[in-house]
Amino acid sequence: MQDLPDGDKLVQMGEMVPSKFEEYLLQYNDVLEINIKTSDPILNSMLDINDQGGNRNNMMRGGGGLMSGGDIFYLSGYTLDDRGFVDMPVLGKIELVGMNMETAKTAIEKELKKFVRDEDYFVRVRLGGIRFSALGEFSRPGKYTILQNRVTIFEAIATAGDLTIVAKRDDIMLIRQYPEGSRAHRINLNNNDIMSSEFYFIRPNDMIYAEPMKVRELGTGTTLIQTIQLLSALSTLALLLYTTANR
Repeated sequence: MQDLPDGDKLVQMGEMVPSKFEEYLLQYNDVLEINIKTSDPILNSMLDINDQGGNRNNMMRGGGGLMSGGDIFYLSGYTLDDRGFVDMPVLGKIELVGMNMETAKTAIEKELKKFVRDEDYFVRVRLGGIRFSALGEFSRPGKYTILQNRVTIFEAIATAGDLTIVAKRDDIMLIRQYPEGSRAHRINLNNNDIMSSEFYFIRPNDMIYAEPMKVRELGTGTTLIQTIQLLSALSTLALLLYTTANR
């Protein structure tokens, strides 16, 4: 931002790449945030599993030594069990697996209508954040939750502190969960086509694994200076051993 006189003010890199976002369908072990409000305060209290005198707000701030951040939805949300059902107060078990957010909302409203006499109610259904795992050559590998509806793979990598110098950026493995099982995919982050692929936006429970380059496997330094220092140390050690053996 120094307003240099030479050069273009703005350089566009290539053409506009349309994003490809596939509608997400709920899967087993997904965590949902479900909010229901009706004109009946007693029913509202019975439906709200978090009505504990403000405890949820305290937990969201990390109070009481409980988990903070996105993990709070694991405690305050609804998890689809291994059969694809959520178990809600009053409404009972509702099957939501394979549905999108709008269809899941409709299914909950259908059960709610059995207990309300009018249309004076509100139902909101959304994912309790995007959970993913970052393994291998990351600065901060681990399990993360981003409180957004859409997260790109670059945002996920940035959350884990970016890739290390020796990570294979042209051969990232992404393990994705599907209703019928898991599948591994190979991704080239150096190719612009990633922005128009189905893997540009990550999904809940994705696992991103960054393999190391050969330099890591050989045990050499991660930078030129470290490699030179290592070779210098090995040369000194070899010379010392040679000198000792010929005394």
